[in-house]
Order: sequence, then structure tokens, then C-alpha cells
Amino acid sequence: MTREQRAWSAVSALGAIVAITISWWALALWPVTPSTPAWLLRTRVVCFGTMVNDLPNAGGWLLLIGQPIGMLTVLVTVWTAELRDGLAQTLRSVVGQVIVGLFAATVVAGVAGVGARVSGWPESSFSVGSEREIVSALTRINDETPAFALPDQRGETISLDRFRGRPVLVTFAYGHCETVCPIVVGDVLTAQRQLVDRSAVVVIITLDPWRDTPSRLASIATDWHMGSDTHLLSGAPPVVERALNAWRVPRVRNEKTGDLSHPSVVYVIGPDGRIAYVVQGNAEAIAAAVRAL
Repeated sequence: MTREQRAWSAVSALGAIVAITISWWALALWPVTPSTPAWLLRTRVVCFGTMVNDLPNAGGWLLLIGQPIGMLTVLVTVWTAELRDGLAQTLRSVVGQVIVGLFAATVVAGVAGVGARVSGWPESSFSVGSEREIVSALTRINDETPAFALPDQRGETISLDRFRGRPVLVTFAYGHCETVCPIVVGDVLTAQRQLVDRSAVVVIITLDPWRDTPSRLASIATDWHMGSDTHLLSGAPPVVERALNAWRVPRVRNEKTGDLSHPSVVYVIGPDGRIAYVVQGNAEAIAAAVRAL
């Protein structure tokens, strides 16, 4: 590949990143109307943890902001000279100047739109609200829990049956995650501390059993400051994958980086061993769901 071809490839990659980012932000933030399809609403919840105020949760904002920055950083680092040459060549022609101008105008308009979208919500819509308000926004369900038996960071084989009579918080994360996982793990552990009187148990099943092997679980649990009554589970990849599929956990792996895109979902299991609530929120929402059992 010649230098000129590499330059055009770099510019094309930049354009693709901008286009993907615009589409991603539009998916997350486009105003909802009564005619909005249900599949689109579910997609926003899964991808961005969309809350009651129709805006992403903290993990969703990290995804929206962090991924474009990461992609741009890689592009600029790997193709610095090629990107500079490609932009210079593009700006030499009128057509190129128009295209760059349109992209820039779209980005500026998008940023302004995001600002207007967020500032348009009253401050009260971002507050946690009372526990009664939080619980009223949840939908009570009564589903069976998919069975699993996996080793934890202490080498014990864990299944939900051993916690019958106690509330259990089940969520999903992986050790190499630097965006959604630290938030959701922090939320469930904070909620557990708020539920000392309920003796709540935390169970975290890895999304990446290939790297989060049983021998690494103790180190990851230490990094996450997991204490007593907390269990980080892994095992043979096919076994873990079957468990994740049974819990219907959506995840998509980036084959180049190994990172996984996934929702920040927490299942609240009642003392009867059945799923009572599915929560995508902060520690206060999780704790409120447990107290509502």
C-alpha cells in the first residue's frame, strides 16, 4: 500500500468513527415518542442502561464518551502521519472542504443537541428520589432462576440453592473491563453494605471465562474489594457460556481488543429463590428493590 493510499485509509477510518459515533449517540438520545418501537426502547436499555428519565445511566455515558475517544486515540497513535497527510489532501479540493465542513457542522449540531437534551430535564429527574418512588418504578416479576454450579474465588462451588432464605444480588462483569463493570460491581457492593440487616448475598458471574479463570478470581475479587458473602464465579468457558445464555445476558466481544459490550443489569433474587426484580440503576435503587421483597 502506497503512502497516499494509507493517507486515504486513515481519513476514511476517521470518517467512519465520526459516523458511528453520531449514530450511536442518536440511538441513545433521540427523544422517545408514543410511536417509538418497543425493540428500540429495549435496545437503549440493554446498550446504555436507559433510566426512567430516558437518559443513559453512568455506564451508558461512559460507553458513549469513552469508546469514541478510545478509537480516535488508537487512530491518531497508529496513523499519525497518514492522518495528517490525508486531511491535508482532502482540504486541497473544494469537495473535500465541503465534506469536512459538513462533518464538523454535524458534530457541532450534535453536541448542541445533546446539551439541549440533557439541560431540558429538570434537576429532580436526575435525583435518586424516595425509596417509595424507586420501588414504584420497578416491575415485580416472579421468574425461576436458571441453575448453575460454578467455583468462586475461594474455590467453593456456588449455586443459588445454598442461599435460600436470603436475598441475592446476581450480576455479570469481567476483570479486564474498565467502563461498565467497575460501576455495576461498585453499585452492588454498596447496596450490600446498605442491606446489612437483610444479610444480602452478592454473586458476580464473569462474562470472560477465557481470561477470568478460576485461578485469577481471588486477585480480581481483591481488586474489586469484595468482602464476605460475595462470590465471583467462573469455570470452564462452555459451562459459563451456558449459564450466561440461560440468564439471557447479551454480550458482544470485540475480537481485536477482547473487550465485551454488555448491559449493567442486576437480578434481585428473593428469599424464595425466585427472581423478583431486574434493576438497571444505582446502589440506592438496588437496595430499595431488596427492601421491597
